[in-house]
Amino acid sequence: MSSDLLFKKVLIANRGEIALRVIRACRELGIATVAVYSTADENSLHVKLADEAVCIGPPPSKLSYLNAASILSAADITGVDAIHPGYGFLSENHEFARLCKECNITFIGPSSENIQALGEKTNARQIAKKAGVPLLPGTEAAVPNVDIALEQAKIIGYPIILKAVAGGGGRGINTVYRPEQLKSSFDRLCTEAKAAFGNPALYIEKYCEHPRHVEIQVMCDKHGNRIYLGERDCTIQRRHQKILEESPSPIVSAKLREKMGQIALNLCSAVNYENVGTVEFLVDEHRAFYFMEMNTRIQVEHPVTEMVTGVDLVKEQIRIAAGKTLTIKQEDIKINSHAIECRILAEDSERFTPSPGKILAFHVPGGFGVRVDSFVYDQYQVVPFYDSLIAKLIAHAPTRDEAISKMRQALDEFVVEGIKTSIPFHKKIIKSQKFREGEFDTHFLDEFMPKYE
Repeated sequence: MSSDLLFKKVLIANRGEIALRVIRACRELGIATVAVYSTADENSLHVKLADEAVCIGPPPSKLSYLNAASILSAADITGVDAIHPGYGFLSENHEFARLCKECNITFIGPSSENIQALGEKTNARQIAKKAGVPLLPGTEAAVPNVDIALEQAKIIGYPIILKAVAGGGGRGINTVYRPEQLKSSFDRLCTEAKAAFGNPALYIEKYCEHPRHVEIQVMCDKHGNRIYLGERDCTIQRRHQKILEESPSPIVSAKLREKMGQIALNLCSAVNYENVGTVEFLVDEHRAFYFMEMNTRIQVEHPVTEMVTGVDLVKEQIRIAAGKTLTIKQEDIKINSHAIECRILAEDSERFTPSPGKILAFHVPGGFGVRVDSFVYDQYQVVPFYDSLIAKLIAHAPTRDEAISKMRQALDEFVVEGIKTSIPFHKKIIKSQKFREGEFDTHFLDEFMPKYE
């Protein structure tokens, strides 16, 4: 595909494996790339592999990867016509998307209006309710103080979950079982939400006690065409942070998939959504499902969807942003295989503490159906300033049992020396009988692996 159909040059406003992922997609499309980097990332692969690279500041994120002015300055001096934000950092910042538009630079993602409408959680719940999307009981708006929170919690019924209005990525969440616990945690969570998201507001939702976390991948162009690409099961979590994902979900039937997919598209229609996105649901033991939130960006776990559908989601993001019509129809999406992703983290898996340092040996597994998305290499210095993700290991096979077997082999073959990683932790998960049987919920790690909590 020639670049004149899309963009001439794209700046990637991110780092790590997602920056490399976007660079590779752009290269396949004939598009030149610009990397931005902090001084801590001077030797990172995305800096080496991009056509151009611009330093945007010192290590702290707020002075580099969250510095919209520096990123837009880099875009201006390199003459790009589009910016891909990846995930995290500024990817769901509606002001940044708006600034890109004002600078005549295409933001490779949904519109600023989409991001704003769906990024504020209580507003997203109201939109979902109007669109007929099932919701757990909860407050319609933010609760202004702890006294109102106590009143609302009594009406909704304990346990409840206290959530940051501007939250995301598993942060800004606290499960509350008793009024006294709500009293003690309300102000603390407000402070945490203010520090993490710039907004201290909280809302309340009924806590679903033994759910599965299942999300629907959607893709929508600027011409009103919308499709869903099956689901991902993200139930294996530690402190609301995803650890392992798979597609399809072991609990989702074809009928349930279609129902969830159509409801996800109804939400997209309600806001005229553009680009890729993910609608996240909780599924209870009766297979009833409830809206959680919509992530208006590419997800960390997108590779499992790519493997089972054969659709390159990052390329499609770029095509959609360039105004192209979807070439894929709903009937083209066939899911007849299984993929599992393990997030390989630079951390001590006994204590779950970060483990930065120099990698002294690095060997990735291979073979048919094994994919590794990573940005580190032998002698690479893992820095302590950012997320601890250093690689994503994906196993793809015709069946779930075969994918599990392939993942076990791949984890055994994966070698990282010099730092501690989560590889031993993932081996424990994959070998668990409950995981192999597909019988687990979001409390899996608490119930079956207490030594890791």
